[in-house]
Amino acid sequence: MASATGAVSGVAYSTAPDRLERALGGLALVMLGFIIAALVKGMPDWPQIPGVIWLHLATIMLALALTPVLLWRPRGTLAHRRIGYVWSGAMFLTALDSLFVTTSRPGHFSPIHVLSVATLVLVPLLVVTARRRNVARHRRTVRGLIIGALLIAGFFTFPFDRLLGHWLFS
Repeated sequence: MASATGAVSGVAYSTAPDRLERALGGLALVMLGFIIAALVKGMPDWPQIPGVIWLHLATIMLALALTPVLLWRPRGTLAHRRIGYVWSGAMFLTALDSLFVTTSRPGHFSPIHVLSVATLVLVPLLVVTARRRNVARHRRTVRGLIIGALLIAGFFTFPFDRLLGHWLFS
C-alpha cells in the first residue's frame, strides 16, 4: 500500500483509495451518466441553449470523468499531478462560469451558488496543499469538493424545473 507523509504533522497517510474514495469515483461516473442521458434526450433543444451553459456542462463533465481517474489510480505521480491540474482547472472554471448561469431567475443567484463561491476558494487551497505535500488536508479538501461541488450541486441540477431535469425526466 502506498503512503506519504504529511508535511505539517509528519504522520504517514495511505495514498491508496479507501472505500469512500472508491464510492465517490463511482458516484461521479453515475452523475456523468445521468448528464449524458439528459443531453441525449434534450438534443432537439440544443440550438436554444446559451454558450455559458455549454461551457458549464463541458467543464463539469470533464471534472466528473477525471474524478475516478484521480481517486483510483496511484497518487503522487507526475500523471496524478498533471491530471489534478486539469481537474482543478475544470472545477475552478465550472464554479466561475456558474456565476453567470442564472437562467432560472435571470440576474439572481440561487442557494447553490454558495457552493460555487466555496469552490473558487477551495480549488486554490487544494493546489497549495498538494504542492506543500500536506496529504491529509489535500485529501479532505478533495473529498469536500467532490461531495459538495460535484455530487450535491450536481444532484440539484436535476429537479424538474431545471434544464437537465426537464430533459431527463420529460
